[in-house]
This record gives sequence, C-alpha cells and structure tokens, in this order.
Amino acid sequence: MTIAVMTADQVAGQLRSGMTVGIGGWGSRRKPMTLVRAIAASEVTDLTLVSYGGPDVGLLIAAGKVRRLVTGFVTLDSIPLEPHFRIARQTGAIELTELDEGMLQWGLLAAAHRLPFLPMRAGLGSDVMRVNPHIRSVRSPYADGEEFAAVPALRLDVALVHMNRADRRGNGQYLGPDPYFDDLFCQAADRAYMSCERIVPTAELLSGGPVQSLLINRSMVHGIAETRSGAHFTSCVPDYDRDEEFQALYAAAAASPDKWQEFRETYLAGDEARYQQAVAAFREARADALGMSGVTGGRA
Repeated sequence: MTIAVMTADQVAGQLRSGMTVGIGGWGSRRKPMTLVRAIAASEVTDLTLVSYGGPDVGLLIAAGKVRRLVTGFVTLDSIPLEPHFRIARQTGAIELTELDEGMLQWGLLAAAHRLPFLPMRAGLGSDVMRVNPHIRSVRSPYADGEEFAAVPALRLDVALVHMNRADRRGNGQYLGPDPYFDDLFCQAADRAYMSCERIVPTAELLSGGPVQSLLINRSMVHGIAETRSGAHFTSCVPDYDRDEEFQALYAAAAASPDKWQEFRETYLAGDEARYQQAVAAFREARADALGMSGVTGGRA
C-alpha cells in the first residue's frame, strides 16, 4: 500500500460531513492539533467525534462541526473542564455519549477486531448504563453465568493521530511516556491519517527509541503529514511541553462571544503558518512583559 505524504489541508479534505472521526491523544496531550485546525477551517459539519477529549473537541465544537461526541472526559488537564465543551453541554448544542474510559477503549478494540461488541464488567451497577440505555448486557454462556456490559464497537470512518516521528512508509513513533490508544484509533477506522513532528529515515526510527515506541505501522495509515509543532498547544513530550500560557488564553477566550471572536481572528482565521506566527508573537509579547516586570521589580 502506498502511503501519501500530505498537507494538513489535504487530510482535512478527506473528511465528509456526517462522518465519525476518532482523534488520538489524551486530554491536552499529543493531539493532532494542526489537523484539527484544518478541519475547523473546512466546510465539513455534522461530525461524530470519538476522543479522550481535549482542545480537539472544544475547537471543533466552537467551529460548529460537531453533532455528537463519544468520550470518557473532555479536559485541558491543568484546566479540569474544556470550556467550549462545557458551554455546549449546558446549552444542549451537541449530543453526548459519555462512557467509562475503559469502555471507550473496549469499543475501539471491538471495532479494531471487527466485532459488534465486547463484554466487560465496567459500567454495570453505575449510571453509565442508565444514561446510555442503548448499551445492553449479556450473560456468559458458561457455567459462571456472569452478566457483562456489552460495549458496542466504535467503528470510525477516519482516525487522526499525532506522533513524534514517522517515516515515509507510514511507520510512526512516540517518544514520550505514554502511547495512549492511538494504535487502536487507527485500527478501528476505515482510513487513518498521522501527523508527526518530523518525517525521518526508517533507520532513525529504529535507533531513536525502544522497539515498543514504534506504535503505528504502515498497515494502519493511509497518509502522513509533517506538521512542526503540530500538537500545539497540547504537549508532545519530549519535543515540547504543553503551552500553559497559550492554553489559558484559549480557555479565557471562551468566556464570551466577543473574546472568542478576537481569539479566532488572531489565531484561527488564516492558515497554519499564520497560526504559528501569531503564537510566536504571543510568546514574544509575554517575554517582553515578563522582562519589563523583572526590570521594574529590580528597580523597586
């Protein structure tokens, strides 16, 4: 299978309105944010998102792209609740299927194995079953006769993930502390696309970390995109940590339509290059402000 090297806009162009889209990463960690921004700027709408949610969910909600969300949580990690998600839930702007985190994993695993469901104990005896009446229970056909939650498969039309490194064959490597469930997202999808910080020779992947860090193999993906700082403002350890100051700016901008409009016009109205330039200007302004504060404090 030939793996296409694509731009973020070309990846976004593979989506169609009404699709079910899975997004890898976890909270505000290693999210494919360049791809998310490209989708937010596209014409697609009416999406069902499946995600261990962070700003990927919030940004697409704010852009009016989401009809339904399947998730275990939506958080910015250092900010407990993603603000655009909170507003959407309070106003009823989206449908929500809220699962136990393990049930979400099991749904992806069932889809990866092309099974209609997988049984598990999580969920039974909790409100998960009450708020999700479509989830049935099954009883073991063996002597134990135990009852399980039958977690339905979360089959995806498209999956989007972000890795630290990838080669042109479509193999992807994470270098941080956690793989999250990016491989399951890819396996659960009809088509998967991977962004990465750098495309490198295959030999560099093999020498750049332990074998188990080669999380994505070329059979899982249909296209790759090199996106420097492509997870910003989420973390992509060890390449960079979460941009806490910019994340705070993003969260504060959700407080009112006027503030969000200003944020959108400054950071989201152009292409990715303009976004990165605007972020660099924000950092410079912050550094200058801190520098002036330090000088003033010294004089005092």
